[in-house]
Amino acid sequence: MNVAIVEDDDAAAKVLLGFTARYAKEENAEITVRRFSRADEFLKNYRPSEYAAVLMDIQMPGMNGMDAAFELRKLDKNVSLLFITSMVQHAQKGYEVDAVGFMVKPVSYYDFALKFKKALEVYAMNEKRSVTITVPGGMCRISVDKLMYVEIVNHKLRYHLVDEVLEMSGSLSVVEKELAPYGLLRCNSCYLVNPRFIRSVRGLDLCIGDETLRISRPKRQQFVAKLTEWFSGGDK
Repeated sequence: MNVAIVEDDDAAAKVLLGFTARYAKEENAEITVRRFSRADEFLKNYRPSEYAAVLMDIQMPGMNGMDAAFELRKLDKNVSLLFITSMVQHAQKGYEVDAVGFMVKPVSYYDFALKFKKALEVYAMNEKRSVTITVPGGMCRISVDKLMYVEIVNHKLRYHLVDEVLEMSGSLSVVEKELAPYGLLRCNSCYLVNPRFIRSVRGLDLCIGDETLRISRPKRQQFVAKLTEWFSGGDK
């Protein structure tokens, strides 16, 4: 696994590098670590799925760690993010970028090992149910478990995630084949929905999240049958 440490302070970075090496030895894990002293340097050539975890200092010159985290989430929804800070008031904002946790300076090895293990476990879980999609300007790695539905409007695909909408060109039929292993269902020619987010089905109306989508009449019987199978656990 690859891990990135984004920390401008050399002494603090050295401690984290030592903790990571110690953890890898104790857990018999192969972990490659790369340290960045600036957030913009880290983001410059970032590729989705390149890292399992990112340890991000918040207070850095130039781009701070919180702003960098928001940019990171535009590229990679799955990488586990751990913040390092001396100011715990940043914790609330960390939820906006789906951070796994915070480590308060000076970081102890016990705290590091506990939260680092959780970060790697969360990444491994997310990676099993993740796909890479092409977005304007590059690629983005997303977890299917955070994808509510995909729609197509005027030949544009819109991926409706729990926290944002990603738009790109493409074919819903191609997306349907790509996401077939993850149990998404076609309710009409415009929508591919994730059953885990469906709140109710009444007639031809499907409530998903806070929105109501339309089920096409010809597809309703097959759709309801597949949805019933999913809820009963028949579709693993």
